[in-house]
Amino acid sequence: MPFWEDQIAPKLLDGKNVIIAAHGNSLRALSKYIERISDDDIMDLEMATGEPVVYDFDDKLNMTSKTKMGK
Repeated sequence: MPFWEDQIAPKLLDGKNVIIAAHGNSLRALSKYIERISDDDIMDLEMATGEPVVYDFDDKLNMTSKTKMGK
């Protein structure tokens, strides 16, 4: 989560949009953190290859919405 804390979070707090493209396992770890998914429930998270996911956050970086941008 250092990359989230050092690079992503500050940009989001500055009101910027951030695009992240990464390997599925890295994205799964980030989604687990953002969505506060338990260790047991993370196995049920489906991530389609190449399907963009848009997260919205409040001013404390709590996720307020998640939208999958289907193909």
